[in-house]
Order: sequence, then structure tokens, then C-alpha cells
Amino acid sequence: MDITAPTSLGPGRLVVAEADAPRGLLWLGHGAGGGIDAVDLAALARALPEAGVTVVRYEQPWRVAGKRVASRPEALDIAWRETAPLVTDLAAGLPLLVGGRSAGARVACRTATEVRAAAVVCLAFPLHPPGRPEKSRLAELLLPEAPVLVLQGDRDTFGTAEAVAAETAGRDGIRVVPVPGVDHGMKTLASSALDPAGVAELIVAAVGGFVDELVGRRA
Repeated sequence: MDITAPTSLGPGRLVVAEADAPRGLLWLGHGAGGGIDAVDLAALARALPEAGVTVVRYEQPWRVAGKRVASRPEALDIAWRETAPLVTDLAAGLPLLVGGRSAGARVACRTATEVRAAAVVCLAFPLHPPGRPEKSRLAELLLPEAPVLVLQGDRDTFGTAEAVAAETAGRDGIRVVPVPGVDHGMKTLASSALDPAGVAELIVAAVGGFVDELVGRRA
């Protein structure tokens, strides 16, 4: 199901994969270099509804308008905030989990408390620009008051799983799950420990387990 989401910056789009008997809703945003069909977002949208979690992928207005360059972070947050009431209505009182990949993860972290998210799922959180570790975005990752799950590749040039784990060591509520052999786009090499199907399975299992801990397992 596709839903147009009007905002002051133009229409966004919600793509809803409904669970038959939902126990929670996971709202995901895309990155600055791609859309809602990214491998990790698509894998979660395919698999989690069968486990009782409705997955809503949000396409930002800049992407709906066909632009090639992402809006500035402040604009991404505005569109997300203005869409939140519509997503809350879709959740219908069930726990709302938020997240996204890369830039979408940053948006989710910055707005999690405001939208009263029960948890945050970060896929390839961009800890810093490639080659510029001094430009850390750690402060954004530490903003949510709710539990945070980070799935990070060990070849991610925006910050490896090891780097994210080191930066968040000792921080309550943040869990880092390494994804072996993948880069920022969750892409593998021929020599990687996992093939693309294995990467998708790991992501689905990690996020599904995280949801189970927060809202209970499906009966």
C-alpha cells in the first residue's frame, strides 16, 4: 500500500507492508544516495510483516520529486516530523519503532524522542564522512532515549562496526551488530564471509530479535 504524505516541502511517500496481526510498526527512512529499495530496507519490508511487524518505508520529498541530490539535514527532519502524525495513526496505538539507513538513520536518531519512538534501528550509521573521522556524528547516535540497534559493516568507510562499537562502548541502550564483509551499502565481496542472501538473513534476524525483546514474541 502506498500513501502520499503531504509536507511543507512537497509530498513524500509511505510504502506500507502490513502485518496481518501486527504487534508493532517499524518506520524506516532511506539514505542520501539511494531509495527505499535498498537491500536492507527491502529485506526488512519483505520479512518482518510475516513476524507480526508492519514495515513502513518513507520516501523523502526530494526523492519523490525526482531530484538527484538529497535535501539538507534540517529539511529531512522537517519532512519526517510532519509525516509522523500519519505514521502514528497507522501504528494505531502499537509500539512505534523508527530507523533507516545512513542519512535516514541520522534523521531517526535526531527525532526519536520527539516522535516518542520505542526504539531506533540504524542501518549503516554514517559515523563520519569517508576519510574524515574528526567529523564525528556520534552525538546524533547518542540522542535517542530509547534503545538503539546499529547494524554496521566491517568495511564501511563511513565508520566500521569496530569503530562504532568503540565509540559507543559503555553507553547504555546502544547495541552494535557487525555485518561481516560488507560496505556502507551492505554490499559484499567475493571473499566476504556472507553472500547477499546471508547479509539479508543476518539483518532480518537481528532486527526481528530486537523487536521481540521490546514488544514480545508473536504468539
